[in-house]
Amino acid sequence: MTNTLHRFGKPEDLRDDYIVFTLASPGINDIGSAQKARDFLRAALKYAPVNLAGTSPMFRPEKRLNLFKLYIRGRREAVSPEQIIEEMETPGRALVVFDNKPALEGFLKEIKEMDLGLSVNVSSLVDTVREIASRTGTLPHSINYSLGFRGNLYRLPDQQVLALTTMCGHGLIASNFAKKMIDRVKERRLTPEKAAGYMAKFCVCGAFNMARAERLLREARISQ
Repeated sequence: MTNTLHRFGKPEDLRDDYIVFTLASPGINDIGSAQKARDFLRAALKYAPVNLAGTSPMFRPEKRLNLFKLYIRGRREAVSPEQIIEEMETPGRALVVFDNKPALEGFLKEIKEMDLGLSVNVSSLVDTVREIASRTGTLPHSINYSLGFRGNLYRLPDQQVLALTTMCGHGLIASNFAKKMIDRVKERRLTPEKAAGYMAKFCVCGAFNMARAERLLREARISQ
């Protein structure tokens, strides 16, 4: 089971959302797993992921923020992929997010050839994964489904907000914050890129899809 399953949206709205992550099991295959996770991320960089994470995420709040950093130097919105790779710790865990199928397919083909000996999971529409798996010669070990929302659905935020907040499977992007970012974009006070970057900093696992968030925010601005 993975927290990345519960992305809200119609199938056509998930056409640019593909998550791949690798995990090691302590005491089973964790020896050398940090280096294997580094190799996983280095291979992913060839396919231009829109987000990635290792022991820590790429988008993260900046510590010891002061007036100089805020107004003169400017905020550091993200750390480099090289820093993510250097910070990797055992047991190896790495995650990447792509916004197109060719990138996902090319990456999976390369990972299969690398044969890292780690568990590799893909979160996307099931039909898409099956299609790509058949072309890459990969046989999925198992499939998990998200069964959607249950209960009093009238208490849920609107669909624009849900599409953004559910990209953080740990629920760390507050609905009111996402709504504020949508409103700021509509008011032309923030660009979709800036607003998406602010939300991404709350997603500690790095599964937040920056490209999809920017698209959703642009669409929200147009639909006002």
